[in-house]
Amino acid sequence: MVGYYHIVNRGVEQRIVYKDKEDFTMFLNLLCSGCLLYDVALHGYVLMSNHYHLLIETKKENLSKFMQHLNASYAIYFNKKYQRSGHLWQGRFKSWYVTDEAYLYTLISYIENNPLKAKMVKALGEYEHSSYLSFVAQREPIECLKNSFMFEKFTTKEARVEFFESSVDERVLEEIQKASKLVVTSIKKKTLDVKSLKQSFRQVKNQADRDQKIFQAYEEGYSQHAIAQSLQLSQAQINRIIKKARGISITHLFS
Repeated sequence: MVGYYHIVNRGVEQRIVYKDKEDFTMFLNLLCSGCLLYDVALHGYVLMSNHYHLLIETKKENLSKFMQHLNASYAIYFNKKYQRSGHLWQGRFKSWYVTDEAYLYTLISYIENNPLKAKMVKALGEYEHSSYLSFVAQREPIECLKNSFMFEKFTTKEARVEFFESSVDERVLEEIQKASKLVVTSIKKKTLDVKSLKQSFRQVKNQADRDQKIFQAYEEGYSQHAIAQSLQLSQAQINRIIKKARGISITHLFS
């Protein structure tokens, strides 16, 4: 199936697979050459010491061939460099098809936050081996990352910084966290009509009415990103409105 995929793989017995800067660089070089060879688009990545997360987009039915090329090529390099033999990876890579836009945007945020969650750094910009520094213009993106949807959807550095600093959709995040533990889970998302959502906002009379409709749409299952796009507001603004509305709802409950 063509489309977006979340890819995860770990070192065998969770052993370290990147020992120095050269290893990280070699993996990215092989990743880019593989993207070119198999017509795959890279949208985001993070390389941790013993595993990696990729967000890629396939244009052809060749995901397995692409991943086999990447993992095998890097394993040959690594085993030769460190004079070892045997399997480098714990097994076949794990992949999850990205089912909708809410999943896609929460996923890219989740990937970039891995070093922070693992307490390897205190701020996203401190970790060198992810796509975050490229997105916030602190370094030139590797060649295969230059067409990431992050540059198309968020056209300025400020917009991308705001995106990563805004809260993620907790319901989608829970699904991604389950997947990242390499437990195969089926992701079932409600199909929502974004056109109807945009139409409903055209009927708002004032800001209070708008904010109520935002909260209602979120409760019905629309992602914060979809709501933000429908109103041409930032996701951070939508997040604040939802938090405020949720607080009011709780107050009424106990009054």
